[in-house]
Amino acid sequence: MAGSSSTFVAALTAAAVATVGFLAYQASASVPGDLGGPRAGASSAATKKAPRDKRHPAALPGNSGTGRRVVYSVDDDRVWLVGDKAEVEHTFAVTPGTVDPPPGTYYVTSRSNSVTGTDGTPVEHVVRFATVKGVTVGFSAAVGTTRPTTSSGTPVRTGGIRESRADGTAMWAFATIGRRVVVIR
Repeated sequence: MAGSSSTFVAALTAAAVATVGFLAYQASASVPGDLGGPRAGASSAATKKAPRDKRHPAALPGNSGTGRRVVYSVDDDRVWLVGDKAEVEHTFAVTPGTVDPPPGTYYVTSRSNSVTGTDGTPVEHVVRFATVKGVTVGFSAAVGTTRPTTSSGTPVRTGGIRESRADGTAMWAFATIGRRVVVIR
């Protein structure tokens, strides 16, 4: 009887694993192809530096998309949270990681309230939107001491785009799963 009980448990476990695998496959098959990556066929305008208002350097650059979105300039190290009517709800400076995403359109793919960053720094309000050469890229706010090197002293490849804690709170409220992120020069 003990042998048949363990066989039954093993069969149930195998069925559960197969079901979870099937559901994971179904979920991944329904995700849009450009989620988490640059949009295929992105216009060459996205790779050029977007027009700037020289009198107002914090103004939203032209050619940065339409509708509700996060705009991130890799050249200016600045973020704009843009509302439905093209109004800037919040803008702030950021400190980029060592890995920049290429210009293009992305979508928020995951979020974490509190984790340890790839550089060993405790961070909060993590909003991830891209992966570049195996490095996850996203916005986060440091809550501890930054440790940007490994124990051997070499720099850590990180896609963490650091913001202040107040700006991180604004990003967290704005950039939910699926929110568009437009990366510009």
